[in-house]
Amino acid sequence: MNLLALRSHNAALVLDLLRTAGDEGISRLELAERTGLTPQAVSKITARLREDGLAAEAGRRASTGGKPRTVLRLVPEAGHAVGVHLDRDEVRVVLVDLRGTVVGERRAALDLGAGSEAVLGAVREAVAGVLRGGGDGTSGQGAADGEEVSREGRSAGGCEGLRRGRAEGEAGFRQGWTEGEAGFRQGWAEGEEVSREGRSAGGCEGLRRGRAEGEAGFRRGRGEGEAGLWRGPGGEGAGLGQGPAGGGPGLLGVGVALPGPLDHGRGVLHRVTGFPEWDGFPLRDALAERLGVPVVVDKDTNAAALGLAAGGERGSFAYLHLGTGLGAGLVIGGSVHRGARTGAGEFGHQVIQLDGPPCTCGNRGCVEALCLAAVARGDLHEAARVLGAGAANLVGLLDIDVVLLGGRTVAAAPRAFTDGVGAVLLARARRTGQGAVPVRVAAGGDGTVAVGAAQLVLGPVFGRGGG
Repeated sequence: MNLLALRSHNAALVLDLLRTAGDEGISRLELAERTGLTPQAVSKITARLREDGLAAEAGRRASTGGKPRTVLRLVPEAGHAVGVHLDRDEVRVVLVDLRGTVVGERRAALDLGAGSEAVLGAVREAVAGVLRGGGDGTSGQGAADGEEVSREGRSAGGCEGLRRGRAEGEAGFRQGWTEGEAGFRQGWAEGEEVSREGRSAGGCEGLRRGRAEGEAGFRRGRGEGEAGLWRGPGGEGAGLGQGPAGGGPGLLGVGVALPGPLDHGRGVLHRVTGFPEWDGFPLRDALAERLGVPVVVDKDTNAAALGLAAGGERGSFAYLHLGTGLGAGLVIGGSVHRGARTGAGEFGHQVIQLDGPPCTCGNRGCVEALCLAAVARGDLHEAARVLGAGAANLVGLLDIDVVLLGGRTVAAAPRAFTDGVGAVLLARARRTGQGAVPVRVAAGGDGTVAVGAAQLVLGPVFGRGGG
């Protein structure tokens, strides 16, 4: 048996119970009872967690006998994860703490067909922005770090925390900016110096060499400048190992969710519907190289389903996402069902009209093509009816407990879609003599996918499915 894996698994069990206990905390004795571990093992695990800054005392609780028990709580700000929703026309990034609470967010327009370099650059910029604290073009690194730690201060009790948060945020900003300027000046100075040496050495060869080395120095300086700004609290490189307040595991990784099909295990894209040029692109490895942290890639609907399950949605359900496309995330028996090749949930490309309009996937009469065409005409009643027909097929095939709806199109008119899809499922129930499967709008609004993408990183930390 792998002892390291066992210890990690046991620590994950304890962490998950600390997470679900909230601010009230949980005692070591309760942890032992609920995990099945010995009190000695729990004491060792919690000691390591406290040493790492992941757990802290939350006071004492009266016991049935003997001295009061010390209770422990998770320190949510000790670690963070980034979730990226890479859609066909925009990128949305959230920063969440260990409890999954969103503490930063950023959105930007994007063209998924602009090519890999442009898309990867946009993702990197958006991730850097949310780590610095910029949201939708507002605030800089210092203000955001200050505001983030200020929230921690407020939750810990009042003005002192607020002042400390602002001070640490400003310090982080100054450090990053100073390193950035220093790197830039060094590169520029080296470039000018070598350029002068080239001219004094006499002749065109020396001048060319001086200019070339000068340009190299400038580029190095600019790179060091950017790295300095990126290294501030919550940034890249060495700073990724530190939390906003200077301790803990900091940024655990980045989860990226986007339209499929793709290979979740290898992080490689297939022929993304409408964007065949992405076929075979190693998105996970390419982003990990640029961001300098672990990256996990999954389909947008799978990530959303994972986030909903982590947020408390129970049983077996289907999450139907209607935005620039249409797909489904499936949770069966509490676990995300991806299929053997991450191909499960290609809900939008089930054919329901053999002679219907062409779809971008190459078929005709797909649910996605019919539904999006109705949305484009402004006929939401028809769009909901088509979506309901596809949902009824899914209910009949999988016998799920509930259908959840999400995506920007649903968010714009939630009642029209819940009523329309619900009516189709009710009619099916009457024909079959079974109870109608309920239909609800998924919690989280149009940020469901991005938050779920962060759970791709957080899930394994707490012993749940994810990356």
